[in-house]
Amino acid sequence: MLSIAGASLKNSLAVIEAFGQSGLPLVVQAASVIAQGFAQGNKLMAFGNGGSAADAQHLAGELVNRFQMERPNLPALALNTDTCVLTAIGNDYSYDEVFSRQIKALGNPGDLALAISTSGRSPNVIKALAAAREKGLVTLGLTGREGGDMSGLCEYLIRVPSDDTPRIQEVHALIIHIICELVDLNLFGRSK
Repeated sequence: MLSIAGASLKNSLAVIEAFGQSGLPLVVQAASVIAQGFAQGNKLMAFGNGGSAADAQHLAGELVNRFQMERPNLPALALNTDTCVLTAIGNDYSYDEVFSRQIKALGNPGDLALAISTSGRSPNVIKALAAAREKGLVTLGLTGREGGDMSGLCEYLIRVPSDDTPRIQEVHALIIHIICELVDLNLFGRSK
């Protein structure tokens, strides 16, 4: 068991290090775009399925409440949290539309849509990104190595250099923390 745990840790560190070699400039750029959106009075809508849904909620929670410093609340929401809306859309239309219909209802030009999908192929995530582009939202994404169908729909697509879902999700959590820290730094001049 200890050797299995050690191998998982070693694999995780290797993916983090590989991401650090090339992915950080895009994280910095995405954080700047998000901060600029907030400064202009726009909101961020994050969404994903499963573990990516948890990541979307995590990001929204850090922005709405606070990350590491006391600061004004920032307008962010996770589109995967309202069970009434999700089940109504899923029942009346299709699960593939649970995020896109919310984007159409809540999104305004200049708002930010941040999609999270380790494969980049989740149909409901892809439909939401397409809806966001149609409405004039800024599209950002977190995904794995290939990016799937998200590649053509995200203005800012941050890819983790792995095909292993747990490793991708671990780096996504780190990216979320870095984004929150940099957004605070951009908007408030310090991160702590």
